[in-house]
Amino acid sequence: MTAVGITRVREPAVGKWWWVLLISGILWIILGAFVLQSHVDSAVLVGYMAAFWLIFAGVAEFVQLATFEGWRWLHGILGVLFVLGGIAALTTPFQTFMVLAALIGFFLVLKGTVDFVFGLALRHEVELWWMMLIGGILEIILGIWAMGYPGRSAALLLFWIGIGAMIRGTVEIISSFQLKKDPSALEVVVAA
Repeated sequence: MTAVGITRVREPAVGKWWWVLLISGILWIILGAFVLQSHVDSAVLVGYMAAFWLIFAGVAEFVQLATFEGWRWLHGILGVLFVLGGIAALTTPFQTFMVLAALIGFFLVLKGTVDFVFGLALRHEVELWWMMLIGGILEIILGIWAMGYPGRSAALLLFWIGIGAMIRGTVEIISSFQLKKDPSALEVVVAA
């Protein structure tokens, strides 16, 4: 019997799908390495890479839909949205690049502001509150810098996609071996 607020992984489904996470993780790392070695000059290539990134994310959501009991509907919706976004990005890769590059600076300023405010708000409760405060300031500065020139936003976008893909790939590879070893070890915490 599961405790309130915790959804357990369906052991048989996870046990037989561990290799999908392994292959997905390897593909994420290859994609990340490819993105990090690309040149900013090719906006269309960046649009295509973002499209493939969205499609990979959609496939990963469908795998989670098949392996987890809780919040399955959310994984299904996210999977469909990611795949549709990837297909749209494949049809108009240059526009995808321009929109993503323009949004990256705005996102960093917004996230930096939130981190700064939380750092200040948690200064009496969290010992390392100042790290969140400094991180927020750096994100704001980086976002303003990126918004100043589209070329900088493009370079930042490439870096962000590449590092994000490599981190996700590493996490999926580690998770695949953990799930192969002990499928019952993974738990997902769900808000009650």
